[in-house]
Amino acid sequence: MKLVDYELFHVPPRWLFLKLETADGSIGWGEPIVEGRAKTVRTAVDEIMDSYLLGTDPHRIEDHWQAMYRGSFYRGGPVLMSAIAGIDQALWDLKGRAFGAPVYELLGGRSRDKIRVYQWIGGDRVEEIGAEAEQLCDVGYTALKMDAANQMRHLEPPAAVDEVVSRVEHVRETVGHGVDIVVDFRGRISKSLAKRIAPKLEPFGVTFIEEPVLPENLEWLPTLASQTTVPLATGERLYSRWDFKPLFERGGIDVVQPDVSHAGGISEMVRIANMAEAHDVAVAPNCPLGPIALAASLQVSATVPNLLFQDHGFDIYPAPKSAADDYLDDASVFEFTDGYLDLLDGPGLGIEIDEDAVRERSQQNLHWHNQVWRQADGSITEW
Repeated sequence: MKLVDYELFHVPPRWLFLKLETADGSIGWGEPIVEGRAKTVRTAVDEIMDSYLLGTDPHRIEDHWQAMYRGSFYRGGPVLMSAIAGIDQALWDLKGRAFGAPVYELLGGRSRDKIRVYQWIGGDRVEEIGAEAEQLCDVGYTALKMDAANQMRHLEPPAAVDEVVSRVEHVRETVGHGVDIVVDFRGRISKSLAKRIAPKLEPFGVTFIEEPVLPENLEWLPTLASQTTVPLATGERLYSRWDFKPLFERGGIDVVQPDVSHAGGISEMVRIANMAEAHDVAVAPNCPLGPIALAASLQVSATVPNLLFQDHGFDIYPAPKSAADDYLDDASVFEFTDGYLDLLDGPGLGIEIDEDAVRERSQQNLHWHNQVWRQADGSITEW
């Protein structure tokens, strides 16, 4: 079996799909993407495929991973690791289909029967997040995530801190004490503000604070952890086990959140989860992406023992047709019941892509980029 062809499809709302094909017509799908940098990642995938992978045996996944990573003198970072991630997903999809088994079986088998999931509700306006939180609980979610704040200066007056706390308090009062609440700081809050805000969230039983500081400032996590009982999480913007290594060594972290489309794919996410387990750290995979990425992430979540719960980026509960439905032959594989998804037990990633729909929708001219935020004085701030 040899890889003979590949195609990339940039599709709405902001996803990039990769199709690998072998000489016997077998197909595997992956999702290599950095949100807002689809064209850049596309170029990186082209370079890897054309310079190395075409003509090789797709079943040698570990060897290919090492070659894609170590075969370049300059390595790591969001673009290169996301390119590797999507290719790795597609290779696992191919191999699982060849053996007629879901990827989690090839990874050692399942360690659970279903996967708990959570969804984001925003966090800008109190009246909106309360209604969204109530809606999620009504359809069965037992965990949700909210943003802590929008633009924040390095230091803010007490009123700004109180506003953050009041939003969290409102959501807790709305959903009660039987629901997990994740509060995402998104790196928007400086370490100086984080040490003021985090202790004030303790009365509301927050499950964890996500990205309490920017990934560039992770050396401050142990200090912050010593100042609050709220668990701390990070990892959405870390891209390999080597990025996570100093995080574990320094301590202060309770949950890591690698993204299967950014952190080297299925192969690397399993290794990161295993490192976390050895340091008594839970895993809550990040995945605000499309159906291929979610399917790949669920394969890892099915097998790693230290899973907390799984993020997802499109509607899966009974609701109006979601963006993911446009690309799947059968979207019911993401069957949602009482806060859980069933395991994807079909071969490979466990989903079937509607290739005609992908081709048709990839003809749109997409230019998704995140906003550039500025403070009142015109200076740039974190998005």
